[in-house]
Amino acid sequence: MPRRYDPDRRRRIIDAAIRVVGRDGIAGLSHRSVAAEADVPLGSTTYHFATLEELMVAALRQANENFARVLAERLPEKQQGREELAADLARALGEWLGGDRTGVELEYELYLAALRRPVLRPVAAEWTEDAAALLARHTDPVTSRALLALMDGICLQVLLTGGSYDETYARAALARLIPCPRAASARPVP
Repeated sequence: MPRRYDPDRRRRIIDAAIRVVGRDGIAGLSHRSVAAEADVPLGSTTYHFATLEELMVAALRQANENFARVLAERLPEKQQGREELAADLARALGEWLGGDRTGVELEYELYLAALRRPVLRPVAAEWTEDAAALLARHTDPVTSRALLALMDGICLQVLLTGGSYDETYARAALARLIPCPRAASARPVP
């Protein structure tokens, strides 16, 4: 029987891994469970991903790309003021948390798995660097990292408590971290 051309198979396997982890946690991830979820032969999963770590790296990278896309869509290229930036970030969090929570939970589960699986650490660090660079277009590098830490904290609190996301609170908290622009009249007189 000739081999079927399936250019999207690798992507379908990654998507299936994300669904498996979302449903069963990392403990439920295996080549066999992913092959069944993707409806592909077991050999396909091991062909594309020799180890489960390789599959987890690909899944984490894809999950990171999803949030990065939401963040990039919410932040315009032009420089923003303090309140606008806080509002856009709060809306991005609301969009992220308001969608399929399984995806958000998965991202954090994979992200936190890096504590025990060093192979995931570079991918987690990539996301942090990329998101910080995106935010640094609107504020300084230290503030951009502080904003990311706060956004992570807000997401984790919502996920762990099962509570609802409060965009007004998030906007106010984020605004507190963003420095106020100096007024022109505040310059010292020579």
